[in-house]
Amino acid sequence: MLPAKSLKPHHPKAGQLGSDDAWEVEAVLAWHDDDAKAAIRSLLDDCQHLRRQLALAERVMSRGMARGWAPRYERDAL
Repeated sequence: MLPAKSLKPHHPKAGQLGSDDAWEVEAVLAWHDDDAKAAIRSLLDDCQHLRRQLALAERVMSRGMARGWAPRYERDAL
């Protein structure tokens, strides 16, 4: 049996990738045959799609349902 992952967030130092992050980067590049520009374009398209989905959800979701929560379209600086 494998041990469960720690619930503590992993925060690598600036400029370093954690093992899961590094694997994700390699997976994205492999998916795009190591074409970095295609990988970036795909990730930007994903961001745009998710922003549209968030905007749609914001319009149809009542404040009571979200208990005052409102989406933010920009993430906090790391």
